[in-house]
Amino acid sequence: MTGLGINQVHCGDCLELLERIEPGTVDLAFADPPFNIGYKYDVYEDRRSRREYLDWSRRWISNVSVVLKPTGTFWLAIGDEYAAELKLIAQDEAGFHCRSWVIWYYTFGVNCFRGFSRSHTHLFHFVKDPACFTFNGENPAVRVLSARQLVYRDGRANPKGRLPDNTWIFRPQDAPPSGFAPSHDTWYFSRVAGTFREREGFHGCQMPEQLLGRIIRISSHPQDLVLDPFAGSGTTLVVAKKLGRRWLGIELSSHYVRRIRLRLKAAQTGDPLDGPADPVRSAPKTSHGRRGVRIFRSRPLPESDQTTERAIISAFQAACTDYSADQVLCDPEVNARFIAACAASNVGREPFTCNRLLLRLRKRGKLPKLGVARRRLDSRTMDPYSDAAEIAMQLMSVDYGYSLDDLLCSPEAAAEFDRLAAEFAPGYSPAEYRWAAISIRKRARSSKALAKSHFSAWLRRRSLPPAAPLSNWVDDRYAVPGVYVVFSESIALYVGETFNLLRRLEGLSSAEGWKKLTPTSVLFLPCKENTRVRHGLQTALIQRVKPLLNSQLLRLRPAELV
Repeated sequence: MTGLGINQVHCGDCLELLERIEPGTVDLAFADPPFNIGYKYDVYEDRRSRREYLDWSRRWISNVSVVLKPTGTFWLAIGDEYAAELKLIAQDEAGFHCRSWVIWYYTFGVNCFRGFSRSHTHLFHFVKDPACFTFNGENPAVRVLSARQLVYRDGRANPKGRLPDNTWIFRPQDAPPSGFAPSHDTWYFSRVAGTFREREGFHGCQMPEQLLGRIIRISSHPQDLVLDPFAGSGTTLVVAKKLGRRWLGIELSSHYVRRIRLRLKAAQTGDPLDGPADPVRSAPKTSHGRRGVRIFRSRPLPESDQTTERAIISAFQAACTDYSADQVLCDPEVNARFIAACAASNVGREPFTCNRLLLRLRKRGKLPKLGVARRRLDSRTMDPYSDAAEIAMQLMSVDYGYSLDDLLCSPEAAAEFDRLAAEFAPGYSPAEYRWAAISIRKRARSSKALAKSHFSAWLRRRSLPPAAPLSNWVDDRYAVPGVYVVFSESIALYVGETFNLLRRLEGLSSAEGWKKLTPTSVLFLPCKENTRVRHGLQTALIQRVKPLLNSQLLRLRPAELV
């Protein structure tokens, strides 16, 4: 526990409230403090003496260092006036190590009459331990297209793209390829100008969500705790929530706090971030006029000819005589045999492409029947870990932007999925976790149809029973099937269904992934009918309580509610 409520924004002075956070509990802190340039805030006076401002900065930076874990990361956004001083305070006095000095370059900068227009902010990337910190450089949602991909369409380009630039650029949409070398450190995101749709309007220094998304994705893991001691417009907290992190905000202005809470209430885990994910590609070159540029989130598949299709089918027949295509993706050993057979058939050695081509053939009905496939896992067998598979699938979707197909086709992404699932239900094999995820997708449509036809009106009429503390659910009377909701304080974390609530909650109490979330109470609706009915009730409850960790596949979209 932190001493301050998790997933809440707290009103008060950060110097006082930071001292109430338990030391060593925060994974990532992002701070965009006042720049001491006379900006008109709601209640804060932004015109202090130089000495007073630096002394105040020393105190809050020191407090941030105390609350961070030994492996924690601290990002600081600051203007020109005090960038050098605050960098030295963080390094020399608070003991941070500076990994990068990033320049955030933006359009719509502040116009100056007797100097150059201001169009940048300094972003310092600090860590406590230079040998042990989080840096998710392989996250595809963080990486950007290289010049080989963007300009030359070069097939030799790394399909993962590269890490973002860090050098000066002018108009990024008109810059030459040499302006995007991997060694650079300038990031281009437009400021949130007054005419932008994402502009909240109550705070003049609103950060773009995509900028915070890059920082949160690269410096934290799903369900890590993200702290913003100067919550301002609430962007850090909103983005943390959308990306499946826990969050904690501090803000001096009670008016800002009320507006932040409204903004947080409207955001859900899994919601897309506002603003273009790749502003360089979304802003077309001026020489081509105003035309849109499509942004691809996943790797395009090459068009396959009959020779390639025959080679994929041959590899499938050689390596997978009694497995379905789905089972080939779920079992790492079988998949390795299939990839080796693809290489022997001259298809290539890149697993993602081979697996996606296999799936495409399956979906087009071109794969041969190889006899009786091995017995698949049933719902009762998967019950101890199906919740973990669903949570891991949701976290991979939110954090990496992977569909289930992309996840299963990439060995690296599938391994990360396995790791996340094991945090919530340890001790099972990758094939078990992955098959449970496929099973959730297979029954999603019928579960949503049942929720709409049988339970939506029932849930609107019926008030739900109160949640009870976890310690209340230890009696053998609760070794029964039903649907449950896990809460952390007043936040709904997850809606699950199970054959045995007592066994499920015993696992919940011991798993490391659940411990991070600090579950406090459970609501339970007994349901002894068949599994299909429980699935429908689960989906209906997801719609009712809007939990953080349930798969998007089980959530009813507005069009499905009509």
